[in-house]
Amino acid sequence: MRTGVFDSGIGGLSVLKSLINAKLFDEIIYYGDTARVPYGVKDKQTIIRFSLEALDFFKPHNIDILIVACNTVSAYALEEMQKHSKIPIVGVIEPGVLAVQNKLKDTDSEILILATRATINSGEYETRLRKIGFWNLKSLATGLFVPLVEEGLLEGAVLESVFDYYFSNFTNPPKGIILGCTHFPLIADALSAYFNNQSVLIHSGEAIVEYLETHLQLRTQYPLKSLQFFASDNTASLTKIAQKWL
Repeated sequence: MRTGVFDSGIGGLSVLKSLINAKLFDEIIYYGDTARVPYGVKDKQTIIRFSLEALDFFKPHNIDILIVACNTVSAYALEEMQKHSKIPIVGVIEPGVLAVQNKLKDTDSEILILATRATINSGEYETRLRKIGFWNLKSLATGLFVPLVEEGLLEGAVLESVFDYYFSNFTNPPKGIILGCTHFPLIADALSAYFNNQSVLIHSGEAIVEYLETHLQLRTQYPLKSLQFFASDNTASLTKIAQKWL
């Protein structure tokens, strides 16, 4: 079974790693729009246009399913992409919300949503979480994490200073933290340590694997035979980073 994984840059590698470990597909094609990252600061129509162009990229590859490993695209362009596709297209927001429901049984739990500005402004996570009874929500646009991850700064003093910048007003660790950008799981260990390992982190990759198994009845059965990387700019750099992280 062949799947495509689309992200605005390299952040979707966190989802890719989960898919590889789950062995749900024997062929995977990853495409990162590295020439135009980040998407999270762009307007809705631009995000939709870029996403439809990515959909065109995958057409010659005859994939069976497309996984959108980008929260911003999932928030703004998923429905439009689905209208233009004959294959299933799955985003990361719905799986993430279902993961919250599965991991945090107490609906009074404080949940911190971390994402790009565009994803936060869409209100998608808040709307979906409120529908299932979670109201104690805080949303924070943490766009500075994206370039740090793109630069490979996954720990250390620079990242810690950015944590202090965003989280100085938190007196207690939130019960759950949604990593609402696929770049963010790559700093999950450092983020968890910052909150004294007291928060449940909701990881897009883990959530989407659970979603694919539960809703599409995909099962572990395929040893990975082929993994290809493509990018709108500097594919060699993307491949090098993937080799390091995966």
